[in-house]
Amino acid sequence: MLYWLTELGDGTGVFNLFRYITFRAGAAFFTALVFGFLFGRPLIDLLRRRQRNGQPIRDDGPQTHLSKAGTPTMGGVLILGALVCSTLLWARLDNPYIWIVLLVTISFGLIGFADDYAKVSKNNSKGVPGRVRMALGLVIAALAGIAAAAFHPEGLTNQLAFPVFKSVLLNMGIFFVPFSMIVIVGAANAVNLTDGLDGLAIMPVMIAAGALGVIAYAVGRADFTQYLDVHYVPGTGELLIFTAGLIGGGLGFLWYNAPPAAVFMGDTGSLALGGALGAIAVCTKHEIVLAIVGGLFVVEALSVIIQVLYFKRTGRRVFLMAPIHHHFEKKGWAEPQIVIRFWIISLILALIGLATLKVR
Repeated sequence: MLYWLTELGDGTGVFNLFRYITFRAGAAFFTALVFGFLFGRPLIDLLRRRQRNGQPIRDDGPQTHLSKAGTPTMGGVLILGALVCSTLLWARLDNPYIWIVLLVTISFGLIGFADDYAKVSKNNSKGVPGRVRMALGLVIAALAGIAAAAFHPEGLTNQLAFPVFKSVLLNMGIFFVPFSMIVIVGAANAVNLTDGLDGLAIMPVMIAAGALGVIAYAVGRADFTQYLDVHYVPGTGELLIFTAGLIGGGLGFLWYNAPPAAVFMGDTGSLALGGALGAIAVCTKHEIVLAIVGGLFVVEALSVIIQVLYFKRTGRRVFLMAPIHHHFEKKGWAEPQIVIRFWIISLILALIGLATLKVR
């Protein structure tokens, strides 16, 4: 929105700063961070008044989680508020990729909000039926995939790019949209499964968003793509502003979500943020790199899939409990120990994902 201020300058004054994506990304970060600090406590107080019993705690989960009873959920509203406000304020609103990612984020956030509301209003861990959530998510992801394909440059439309192999493209044709649906919905649900301990999901999301933001900025600049030998996707550089707002809002939320959490992000936050990561990957043609950068989420999701399939087949369990962070809880790891070690793993994976920009 504030990009229009560049028209007030002659190309040399202070208003010229608004032309630079990096300046606006920094401004978006601080805008979202201040938003989180300003509205965090009032929102938590409001949620406490509205949610008498807080987020329902499952009886079959780790016993240590019973002490978290009464903690309000839907804290993802704080992240989304900070993210949306900072993006609308500092991004170019004539950029189609900004709107694709924003609408995916908001839509998945609404699905998560409905699920959280159903849980707290019924005081039951079962919210909106999984099939309904999945169906809505697939529809949203399909629309995002169609839109992204429409705005991709001609040589990249419906193509799947591979990291490291600079000249390899797979023409997916009509299967690109279903593939996009898998990426976006898969990312949303993987982050949702990871959100099981205080601070566990939000930091890896911020790390992954930071890596994807760098990638979006790089592939959106012709000079960078020529130097790095990656595919040029004009316009994706603006997504750096979105990811900067996500990181700022995430840090503001983490201030209150740090152990012991004063609020949980709930499905409102986890589904929205996961969907956002998937949408950014689709827009920037880095879907495979997302699996590296967000490798922690992939492992969390796979642990559930493996546990369910193996149990149905043999009646036995591979893990003491799934998702895998609960497995380590059962093995006696302290919650902060699990969280910080998973953060370290996320950072390592993000650096490996970023390295694919140069390794060709």
